[in-house]
Amino acid sequence: MPGHTPHRTPLKRVSQGSLFALSRSGNNPDAPHGLGFIEPVMAELVDEVEALQANVEGLRNLSNSLKTFNESFASWLYVMDMNALTVDWPQAPTDASFQLAKRRTEENARLAEEAALKAASAVPPPPDSEADKTTFTENPEFETTYTTNATTRNASTSIAKTASTGIPKKKAKPKLTAREKKERSLLLEKIVMSLPLEFRGSDPGLRRNMESVIEFMMDSDGRGIKLIEFIKPPDLNQARVNKCLIALVNRKIVQKENSTGTVLYHWTGLS
Repeated sequence: MPGHTPHRTPLKRVSQGSLFALSRSGNNPDAPHGLGFIEPVMAELVDEVEALQANVEGLRNLSNSLKTFNESFASWLYVMDMNALTVDWPQAPTDASFQLAKRRTEENARLAEEAALKAASAVPPPPDSEADKTTFTENPEFETTYTTNATTRNASTSIAKTASTGIPKKKAKPKLTAREKKERSLLLEKIVMSLPLEFRGSDPGLRRNMESVIEFMMDSDGRGIKLIEFIKPPDLNQARVNKCLIALVNRKIVQKENSTGTVLYHWTGLS
């Protein structure tokens, strides 16, 4: 009986990429002998390790900078918190301050309205003029109604009417050149921008009323103007005029005078 042949593992083929095979290959007679082939690989490894070390140093520096910033910012927040807890502002406005200012504004408006009503009631009504009377005439053939001297006014009637009402006759508004219009527009804008917010555009109608009052004051030639002269219904009523004049007086753009018993407003301009 033939003997049993033991099992043997076949020899593995040497890898073509093996460094040992590369060093022993006959196709590369100039290949380095022994460990000489490791030298270029180690040089490349050293270069990569140096680059890695430089990157790690950069990360360490960034971490130190962030740590310093965090400490400084935390200290600033702590100081602000302590300042808010320890510092008191006794002159800061409170709710009572706003309520007091509102009451004062309402009181000023009420006083101005009462003064305006007194001034209006003190003006006597104009007398009836004979020139305004209408005559009715009956004719058997034609019934006609005609007006006698309704369209004619003499100088004495106009003077008497002006003296009885106390309101001077309005002069024709002078025509402005383009340059004067531009200068007046800039001045109006400057004055309106110095007034409270409600006059600066939040309410376009109120701003338009304010500009009308300012222009009327600028064309007054320095004379005192009564409240009734500003009223131009329906847009510019008495309440709107009062509101505009109160804002101008508070800003010291217009001066209020009642020394003669009649409230007059004088234009002083923006200082």
